[in-house]
Amino acid sequence: RNLLDMDTFSKSDPVVVLFVQGSGSSEWKEFGRTEVIDNTLNPDFVRKFVLDYYFEEKQNLRFDVYNVDSKSCSILKQDFLGQAFVALGEVIGSQRGRLERALTGVPGKRCGTILLLAEELSNCRDIVTMQLCANKLDKKDFFGKSDPFLVFYRSNEDGTFTICHKTEVVKNTLNPVWQPFTIPVRALCNGDYDRTVKIDVYDWDRDGRQWVLGGEDTPCRGAGRQHPRAVGPAASLALPPRTQLNFTVAIDFTASNGMPSQPTSLHYASPYQLSAYALALKAVGEIIQDYDSDKLFPAYGFGAKLPPDGKISHQFPLNNNADNPSCAGIEGVLESYLQSLRTVQLYGPTNFAPVINQVAGAAAQVTDGSQYHVLLIITDGVISDMLQTKEAIVTASALPMSIIIVGVGPAEFEAMEELDGDEVRVSSRGRYAERDIVQFVPFRDYVDDSGNQVLSMARLAKDVLAEIPEQLLSYMKTRDIKPRRADP
Repeated sequence: RNLLDMDTFSKSDPVVVLFVQGSGSSEWKEFGRTEVIDNTLNPDFVRKFVLDYYFEEKQNLRFDVYNVDSKSCSILKQDFLGQAFVALGEVIGSQRGRLERALTGVPGKRCGTILLLAEELSNCRDIVTMQLCANKLDKKDFFGKSDPFLVFYRSNEDGTFTICHKTEVVKNTLNPVWQPFTIPVRALCNGDYDRTVKIDVYDWDRDGRQWVLGGEDTPCRGAGRQHPRAVGPAASLALPPRTQLNFTVAIDFTASNGMPSQPTSLHYASPYQLSAYALALKAVGEIIQDYDSDKLFPAYGFGAKLPPDGKISHQFPLNNNADNPSCAGIEGVLESYLQSLRTVQLYGPTNFAPVINQVAGAAAQVTDGSQYHVLLIITDGVISDMLQTKEAIVTASALPMSIIIVGVGPAEFEAMEELDGDEVRVSSRGRYAERDIVQFVPFRDYVDDSGNQVLSMARLAKDVLAEIPEQLLSYMKTRDIKPRRADP
């Protein structure tokens, strides 16, 4: 929308080029291009990009917009109109799967915006072939008849429409017959034959303007009939609930980590690289934050003596605000973590139960599937309150909640493996956990031998987050929470 106008006697002819960045890599590779749309600053592109989506990976995308002015295939020879950087998870996690992002990159200019819409593709492999005609259209041209063409729109989950096909222009006629065409059913209605398809008739003009000559709404199964009937939005479409992920962080401040000012400490951050704690936090947090709309993350520390009286705490807010422990974004969590290292005294013991119960209390407030909590615990050592932690996990397993534990340092983590529950379900006082909600990984298994921290973070996040979707679904299934329509 509102792209830069780079042409002197007409408007820009925009195209969008999608680049993707491999996991743990800084290299951008071209994935595909839309079609070129002539003479417009507000294009609606037909061509879609089909990508494999992985919840547990940071899938960086770059959208470059160009004005095509020459016949060269090299995009670098075209006029640059702006670009936008997003993660695929940001689009998936945005409200109604729709994200608008400002275009940047042209100094001193407002480059407009790009609107991205994501939807899961069905497995439908059907195709449909149709041919359409029209009779007695309006005459829009002064010196001749209209030059009509058809535009097909598929209905989205939120009741809006997205363009999915254009026919050719039939010149100088009020009774056009368009050429037969074939289109995949999932492009037209994502495999749902009762989903509404909107068909508009436009008059083409040489200056890029388009006049609406008429339109129809019809279910996909009726789009090829001779006399389609107008209908409202399809009522049978099952949609996933718009579950909000709430991300909480808990960091180990026990003395076994070593003095933060010493290079041997697991909390030590040199001028050249982050500490193991910071790396683990960024690896997981930068992915999961895409699914948290307010980007406010409660962050706690445990196992430290706090000023001014030296009282030991196992769930102190990193931002030193007990009334509101939330930090703004992952960078805000990192900033508060580093500030806490300068003000508290590392001590002990290593107790998990208080912070697990803290998050479980929040998860118990909303259990209808609209909220789901993920707790990340980063620790270096043996758990001191194993019995209480097992009890807390068994209780939390009945709530919309998952726990990620990242072990840093050289310690043996047998107790963490026990909490993971992959082999034997966690139990306490004769009660077994309803679901497996704990995922444990030792950070050392993901350190890249070449010292590539980006690659280490990508590997860690992939394994740490891999079980979250299934754990979320298991909660929905055990509570018989059905998918529901998104709010318009």
